[in-house]
Amino acid sequence: MPYIPIWPIKHIIKIDHIDIEFIEGLKLFVHYNTAKLKFKQIMTTKSSLRELTYNVIGAAIEIHKSLGPGLLESVYHECMKHELSLRGLGFLSEISTPVSYKDIVVATMLRCDLLIEDCLVVEIKAAKIIEPIAEAQILTYMKLLETPQGLILNFNCTNIFSDGQKTFVNDFYRYLAD
Repeated sequence: MPYIPIWPIKHIIKIDHIDIEFIEGLKLFVHYNTAKLKFKQIMTTKSSLRELTYNVIGAAIEIHKSLGPGLLESVYHECMKHELSLRGLGFLSEISTPVSYKDIVVATMLRCDLLIEDCLVVEIKAAKIIEPIAEAQILTYMKLLETPQGLILNFNCTNIFSDGQKTFVNDFYRYLAD
């Protein structure tokens, strides 16, 4: 029987200038915001994931329009973190990705560039072409982090939208509501 993920409800509590976002029983993220006390629930759906991906690609396009190609991945990574913050998106950067094998957790140096809103893995590249190993890498991160969608952004191109991005989905995506 295949593993069917049950996507938990995200809660965002806004108190004064701090957003406290948590997923029932999982991770805690803190975002700074100017909103007053407010509570809302968000369920991850295919349409919310498409909107999030659109927003992230928009952030990459904004950076690429300003800086162009030819810089190091680390520069684009820092700019993406800043742009995502400006857009109010929750993310984790360069998180160590755990690997489990037969009831043990293997110490690894696998680092995912960005995990956005706990449902989108983003790998940032500045390469002439995207090698198949990069595609295998993002699929692995998606599996290990149990996220339904991944995105490779390659800033070494003339147009991010047509040449510099590639989206991936896995079995977790199939079970999301529309």
